[in-house]
Amino acid sequence: MTRVAFTLAALVAATPLAAQDPEVGKALYRTHCAACHGMEGEGNGPMAAILTLLPTDLTALSAAKDGVFPTTDVVRRIDGRDPLVAHGSPMPVYGDFFEGGAMVAVKAPSGQPIMTTEPVADLVAWLRSVQD
Repeated sequence: MTRVAFTLAALVAATPLAAQDPEVGKALYRTHCAACHGMEGEGNGPMAAILTLLPTDLTALSAAKDGVFPTTDVVRRIDGRDPLVAHGSPMPVYGDFFEGGAMVAVKAPSGQPIMTTEPVADLVAWLRSVQD
């Protein structure tokens, strides 16, 4: 293992997994996402009718992946590493807000830590809590 790879691995291992707060995530969701995805995340927000592509039902993310919440995909979509063309820019449109803050680790189903910002981690915690 190279010195850089070892240093990076040690840094990630030393970073505690964040205690994500679903209540904070719910408040963030209601402020930044509910207009399109609906108050409960079912894809039926007041803006949905005028969008070319219908918003995803965020309560069915686990069901679409055989009962496993797709943590990595969700983090990457929200923080912009996996941009969504329908939003016209990296998701979310409020990218500046979600790009700020302390970096934290979110645990993927594989156990692999995913580094993202604290607001994204909180939002992911709430989304995980509303799965059908």
